[in-house]
Amino acid sequence: MARLKEVYYKVVLSELKEKMKYKNIHQVPKLEKIVINMGVSDARENPKAMDIAASELAAITGQKPLLRRSKKSISAFKLREGMPIGLKVTLRRNRMYEFFDKLVSIAIPRIRDFRGLDDSKFDGRGNYNLGLIEQYIFPEIVLDKSDKARGMNISIVTTAKSDSDAKELLGMLGMPFRSK
Repeated sequence: MARLKEVYYKVVLSELKEKMKYKNIHQVPKLEKIVINMGVSDARENPKAMDIAASELAAITGQKPLLRRSKKSISAFKLREGMPIGLKVTLRRNRMYEFFDKLVSIAIPRIRDFRGLDDSKFDGRGNYNLGLIEQYIFPEIVLDKSDKARGMNISIVTTAKSDSDAKELLGMLGMPFRSK
């Protein structure tokens, strides 16, 4: 069992149940999935860029990424229908908890001039979106093999009904939100 999953079931679950006055433990919010998207815009000119980005994302998540192709042609971006433009990984269960643990305890503290995460990035339904500028904050990335800094979007989907419940859950799991 993942370390953070064990913490959730032994500590966070009971504390959230008491704090939010739920009658049943199944009402307590939990992590459902984490979706990581990485756009690879330079794959048009350099086909190897997609392979490098895919290997880096696989190293970070521990799961092979899904290749995303363009749905329609856009001439302003020199994009044709069916061209590879990005990568996506959906993490669930133990891999999700292991990635979240690595993100919170190792990667986020390595961000330059970090003062906490913005708590306005919730979507109104208890899901949190986080944008990273570069993948170098993860320890699995070898700088010599990487060709370029690529950003990624991380969507953390919870079963919480409101943003305040989701913020409470993520805060108890170790997410460093900015204090006001």
